[in-house]
Amino acid sequence: MPLLDHFRPPLHPQRHWESFHANWAGAMADVLNEDLLPEGYFAEEQAHSGGRIEIDVATFESAAPPATTKDGATATLPPRVWAPPAPALSMPGVFPDNFEVQIFRGEGGATLVAAIELISPANKDRQDARIAFAAKCASYLAQGIGVLIVDIVTTRRANLHNELVHLLKREDHLLLPASTDLYAVAYRSQNRQDAEWIDIWPATLAVGQPLPLLPLALGAEICLPLDLEATYVKACRRRRLPDSQ
Repeated sequence: MPLLDHFRPPLHPQRHWESFHANWAGAMADVLNEDLLPEGYFAEEQAHSGGRIEIDVATFESAAPPATTKDGATATLPPRVWAPPAPALSMPGVFPDNFEVQIFRGEGGATLVAAIELISPANKDRQDARIAFAAKCASYLAQGIGVLIVDIVTTRRANLHNELVHLLKREDHLLLPASTDLYAVAYRSQNRQDAEWIDIWPATLAVGQPLPLLPLALGAEICLPLDLEATYVKACRRRRLPDSQ
């Protein structure tokens, strides 16, 4: 099935890319859990658009009856809510959209070992948003977490792989061509010969073309073959999208 343009007519605005991204993440998690992940691993999709976090003191209030001591007297409880003084400074924050599949190793408590990132228009929109997304990926790689990013956004011209390379201050030969707006890239962190390396598998995407198979690294030791095409077809059929435009 060829890649569709989810951000322009005829699909947009009748069909919403946010729903498709969330569904595609779910299709990836299903394939990983059902067919690919070894025993002791599991995948979960995460979908969160924007970083709007509201603080409401009233939500901490409780209607529970007052506690009593052993002799029946009313106990004096510490306050449930402590309000800090007004902050001395505040600065604008950037909280990237999050359409992600997280893969965990369950042994000894859930440990994140890999993340698949479906890029949104907001991730590519402004320079600070692009840096924030690249910093998130860099943080994962620094912890030895495998990363795979997929960018099918046709309405923004930016390359977040290149942002990551610039953030890490690496050589220009690692960059994708400036004209590459749609792409998927897999990354694996490894230590080799007492040096730290990030292995990179890039693939250029195009509307009307099938999607590739890429390695998904579960840390440094295990790689799985993630068929983006198969999960994409599954998501399109779930949402009753056409086979072509």
